[in-house]
Amino acid sequence: MVITDTHTHLYSESFDEDRHIMIARAKDANIKRFFIPAIDSSYTESMYKLEADFPDEVFLMMGLHPTSVKENYKDELAHVEAQFKKRSFYAVGEIGIDLYWDKSTLPIQIEAFKHQINLAKKYKLPIVIHCREAFDEIFQVLEEEKSDDLFGIFHCFTGTIEQAKQAISYNMKLGIGGVVTFKNGKIDQFINQIDLKHIVLETDSPYLAPKPYRGKRNESSYIIKVVEKLSELYGISEEEIAKITTENSKAIFGI
Repeated sequence: MVITDTHTHLYSESFDEDRHIMIARAKDANIKRFFIPAIDSSYTESMYKLEADFPDEVFLMMGLHPTSVKENYKDELAHVEAQFKKRSFYAVGEIGIDLYWDKSTLPIQIEAFKHQINLAKKYKLPIVIHCREAFDEIFQVLEEEKSDDLFGIFHCFTGTIEQAKQAISYNMKLGIGGVVTFKNGKIDQFINQIDLKHIVLETDSPYLAPKPYRGKRNESSYIIKVVEKLSELYGISEEEIAKITTENSKAIFGI
């Protein structure tokens, strides 16, 4: 059994004390593939070091996270473009719109999102979308930018079944993580109505730990709890959940 964590910030400072032990724990639990989203330029070197330490398991994305879209966002976007000119990545991400922390930056968040969508089209890569309190705004951009060569993952999907279907209509898979185990997470009430071919697994570690670890630091090994929950909801084996979602991740990332 091979499980793929399609979204984990393994370079986070939260893992500085035990990163290698934590990754070994995940590998022992059959999590063999880790896709690493970017945040901003301050983490680029940490990401490269992580890749150097785990070249067979770690696959990097590059992008500017919407909460890092501030006054210097044009410099940050230039940094993203410079990295793409230097080397290859597996996705443009994580990118999108976040209106939870700051609504005042919406215009430049939209600009940065569109700019990076066009980068993805240029390099024929998937996008990995961060959406917080911004479904309408994200969907508006996707409607404007939709094309056969725009595809990717709606990371940490927490919307309704209608929003799930809309995301899928834009060639997006749904990134399902710890929220599916929450009593008030709501997606557990309908996710089994979505064909598994549209689902990939993720942790978003160190954030959003599943039950029974909710409120603690999340780590990639905890994705097992997501597999267990989906196995229960879909009524199929954990091995089948792992197999299908890993195949879906390969279809997105090309590896």
